[in-house]
Amino acid sequence: MTALRYVRSLLPSWDDYRSVRRTWRGDVLAGITVGIVALPLALAFGVSSGAGAEAGLVTAIVAGFVAAVFGGSNIQVSGPTGAMVVVLGPIVAAHGIEAVALVSIMAGFVVFVAGAVKLGRVVSYIPWPVIEGFTLGIAVIIFLQQVPAAVGSSPGPSSNAAIAAVQSFARVDGSTVAWSLAVVAVVAAIMVVAPRIHRQVPSSIIAIALVSSVAALLALPLARIGVLPHSLPAPALPAFDAAVLQQLVGPALTVAALAAIESLLSARVAASISDTGPYDADRELVGQGLASVASGFFGGMPATGAIARTAVNLRSGARSRLAAITHAVVLLGVVYFATGVISQVPLAALSGVLMVTAVRMVSVATVRSVVGSTRSDTVVFIVTAIVTVSVDLIVAVGIGIAVAAFFALRALANSGGVQREQLPLPAQPGDEHIALFRLDGALFFGAAQRVLERVTSISGVSVVIIRMSQLQVLDATGARVVTEMIDGLERRGVTVLVKGIRPGHLPVATRVGVIASLRHQNHLFTDLGTAVEHARSHVARDATSAIPAVPR
Repeated sequence: MTALRYVRSLLPSWDDYRSVRRTWRGDVLAGITVGIVALPLALAFGVSSGAGAEAGLVTAIVAGFVAAVFGGSNIQVSGPTGAMVVVLGPIVAAHGIEAVALVSIMAGFVVFVAGAVKLGRVVSYIPWPVIEGFTLGIAVIIFLQQVPAAVGSSPGPSSNAAIAAVQSFARVDGSTVAWSLAVVAVVAAIMVVAPRIHRQVPSSIIAIALVSSVAALLALPLARIGVLPHSLPAPALPAFDAAVLQQLVGPALTVAALAAIESLLSARVAASISDTGPYDADRELVGQGLASVASGFFGGMPATGAIARTAVNLRSGARSRLAAITHAVVLLGVVYFATGVISQVPLAALSGVLMVTAVRMVSVATVRSVVGSTRSDTVVFIVTAIVTVSVDLIVAVGIGIAVAAFFALRALANSGGVQREQLPLPAQPGDEHIALFRLDGALFFGAAQRVLERVTSISGVSVVIIRMSQLQVLDATGARVVTEMIDGLERRGVTVLVKGIRPGHLPVATRVGVIASLRHQNHLFTDLGTAVEHARSHVARDATSAIPAVPR
């Protein structure tokens, strides 16, 4: 691929909109629907992250538009998400709200570079139990983060969501707690019941509109969102210095890793449940990186692909990028024409929306599938979920992958082994002095020592045939073990013949010394029959040389 073609593959083209002439009506309607659904989520995620409702709304508009144009998916909808909120909370607590926009730009640049150097396929190596455990942990954290607002309190001082939720009960105001809980209950009930009446009903908007109207009419003592801007802020580079940049490198890398993982997972899921074409993983990273950079310049948060909004987009009939672009335009219209009304929404209502969203993130059927699959997958799932809640999201993914890798290596090691086989019939005198060993599965560092001990412990034979044609995996350690096996047997006077080294294994076997360790180059065979015939000739020759000469 030439440099020019490579660059073009990462940029928008007219092909992205080839179907718009036929699908624009459905795309526009889908975009309006997604915009209505995204509005309360954008506000809620902004508030929950500590960056504020304005930041959530700006992110949904700016990042949603940029990612739709530059991303690698035809139907993905991007914006603030629950997973990102979980990461941003500690950053806001440690560095202040001002750090969010700068972290967004820094993380976006990292994600952009990852896409430019074609690291998009890396996410495909994350095991399914890790993904599901990660999702469960995020859902638990999001739910716990809403507890303080749901009881009309403020979060506790702890950075751990579970501990902070418990600490918030000590700050509950008895005069407002009942109203806050009532708002959460009503919002949750509407969001659960409304889709059963009709799946296209924007339940979260209806719930928020209803409780906000009642709260305003009765002048209920509830905390509100507060004043919102009537226009998008002007783009500007956040203030920073060298010391601040150094402090934010770690958080920015964490945000970048999360943004890349979540966006690619969302795009992959969307592609698997739709017929709107595949997604380009590298271009998706480029688009998401640019989206976060743009969001940061407008004072917003880092953005990722949002599977919930993407699913709504698909169910609403979206067929092209025009739907996600329309969703951003709808939210832009809200900023210019409806922020006065939105500013009166109770924070408890947004907590209700996020609590229901968190519960919906967890599929009971999926959890049963993971837990009911294998013991190792169950352990990976549970460990990832626990570490996500108790420690950190990115640490959880790393530990989950490490645990999954351990079980995978153990299974691979157990698949590798050595079996002694019978020589081909008809049997001949002296066959008892020939041992035929078949190496199976994977011969790598996890199984090598066991195979070495099994073969070198053989006794009472003068020829050993090592059959390697059934070997699936051979690494340098495995090849070294075969070399040590041959050397050890030859030192004991046992002739070693090797049969069936696969062409793919021959380079490593040659470099490590398997071939050189053979007594003679003719002791390497491609056919078992020829190898056995050669072994029998060795035994016969040894038997002849062992017969004492008859004195005359």
